[in-house]
Amino acid sequence: MNNPVEERAVELGAYIVENKSTVRAAAKQFGVSKSTVHKDVASRLEKVNPQLYIRVREILDLNKAQRHIRGGIATKEKYEKAKL
Repeated sequence: MNNPVEERAVELGAYIVENKSTVRAAAKQFGVSKSTVHKDVASRLEKVNPQLYIRVREILDLNKAQRHIRGGIATKEKYEKAKL
């Protein structure tokens, strides 16, 4: 695995699993775009490290299931701050 793109995919996957991170948070941490993170962990990681891919996929599926709740909370906080 001398390919830097594959190495980045594994690093991103490990970060997401260790921190139960979102794609957005991982992108910010590594200084890459959300699209890059998603491409790395959704397609490249599956070929490079299938076991890590499965663990990452579980976390991303959970994040996807919860995103509407997080969005509602963020909107609520936004408007509560605006009232002050």
